[in-house]
Amino acid sequence: MPKRILQGVVTSNQNEQTVTVSVERRFTHPVLKKTIRKSKKYRAHDEKNSFNVGDLVRIIECAPRSKTKRWEVLTD
Repeated sequence: MPKRILQGVVTSNQNEQTVTVSVERRFTHPVLKKTIRKSKKYRAHDEKNSFNVGDLVRIIECAPRSKTKRWEVLTD
């Protein structure tokens, strides 16, 4: 099964080798037919502490690194 890749904005980088990424998704409500924005935060592994708050990053699924980290930041 392929690994998921998501794109979002870094909202926190206070922890060592960890960033919090807010990923927003848009979809149409099935009844109201309005476009709805929902966001979710993911904790991602950042090996070199190279990303700051406000950076646009892509994250990819990985094996669990800790209790809450299941994603790592893609460096292109």
